[in-house]
Amino acid sequence: MFFKEGEDGVKVYRLQPVQILALGFAAVILIGALLLKLPISSSNGQSTPFIDCLFTATSAVCVTGLVTLDTGTYWSLFGQIVILILIQVGGLGFMTFATLIAIILGRKITLKERLIMQEAYNAFNIQGIVKLAIYVMTITFSIEALGAIFLATQFVPEYGWKKGIYFGIFHSVSAFCNAGFDLIGGFRSLTPYVENVVMNLTIMSLIVIGGLGFGVISEIITNRNYKKLSLHAKVVIFATFILIGLGALSFLVLEYNNSKTLGSLSLKGKILSSLFASITPRTAGFNTINLSDMTVASKFLTIILMFIGASPGSTGGGIKTSTATLILMTVLSVIRGREDTELLKRRIPKDLVYRAIAITFISFILVIVVTMILSITQEGDFMEFLYEATSAFGTVGLDLGLSPRLNLIGKIVIIFTMYSGRVGPLTLALAFARKQLCVSKAIKYPEDKILVG
Repeated sequence: MFFKEGEDGVKVYRLQPVQILALGFAAVILIGALLLKLPISSSNGQSTPFIDCLFTATSAVCVTGLVTLDTGTYWSLFGQIVILILIQVGGLGFMTFATLIAIILGRKITLKERLIMQEAYNAFNIQGIVKLAIYVMTITFSIEALGAIFLATQFVPEYGWKKGIYFGIFHSVSAFCNAGFDLIGGFRSLTPYVENVVMNLTIMSLIVIGGLGFGVISEIITNRNYKKLSLHAKVVIFATFILIGLGALSFLVLEYNNSKTLGSLSLKGKILSSLFASITPRTAGFNTINLSDMTVASKFLTIILMFIGASPGSTGGGIKTSTATLILMTVLSVIRGREDTELLKRRIPKDLVYRAIAITFISFILVIVVTMILSITQEGDFMEFLYEATSAFGTVGLDLGLSPRLNLIGKIVIIFTMYSGRVGPLTLALAFARKQLCVSKAIKYPEDKILVG
């Protein structure tokens, strides 16, 4: 933010692109909350308490999935469509839709708007940013349409053509945008389809693709050769599949004999559920087994996966896979006695390492503070509070049954956490990246040492 002297001597307040993004998300959330407040949005035709409308709108725009009211039974068709639109806008970003409208109206995209889009997509520069926005919309709608077709093949036999197709579209958009909203009803998520191969594979594929990041998806489609991909794309792909593989194997081992989760399933169901349980914490929010019945070790592993989240420039949250990878490689470089952080035979600039450490630390502090506030103001156990706080920060949407029980303070805290998780880490990263500090770079203080470790 900065003030600029106007022609008449009056200081004019101008917003930086990252601040416009933050305010833009807040504006969309408020509009969504007001629409959900309308009596037509609820199935009983009555006005919904504003705090619940604000909670639902925030969860949708921040593509989280935490809900205080059951999406499938409480909201009317109008309310569900409002939620669906909020999910799509939140997943792609409001600037993407603003660009689409501008293109349709034949209006030129200004430099300021290109800079905002650059911030939204985590792009290195503004060159080709409008073309990227169009590419993103094309890819998104194409993948969501394909996902909707596959899901409709499972929903239509159960619900009929109209409702089945609608369910297919809703859950496809929700999965690709990593939102986790479902229309099954009864807060059951996808548990009725725990052994449905088509349902599981389609939802998991949508979640993974949506969590890779639009830039990486574009590179994969364009290059089709792993060796030609950028370092960032290679790191994202490698980290994503390592986390999925290790997570799935861990869940399979930890829950294999748990009669309340995987124990009663067939081998096919156990493998599908383990994979699903590993993929969905990547900020998706769906579940096919009862999360509350998981072992403590599995719950804690889920918390770790939720904190890491998806990848930069994607529809997901968390500190991001590349950030976690950078932290890990920095630790390994220190252990090896290397001066610089090295990754795939490349040296990583120190400012990126500092940024990764700052984002991780601030995110960790946020989760701890929110957990403490919930433990003071809510009834439940520590695992529920930590799980809820991490899920809100990572914009995941998984919970152990605490969301519907939240009181007013708890709802406000989680709303703030979801918003911070969607906007905060991105804003911090961009702020550090653009070096928007008022301290002069020319000033250097004398070097000294302290003991660590």
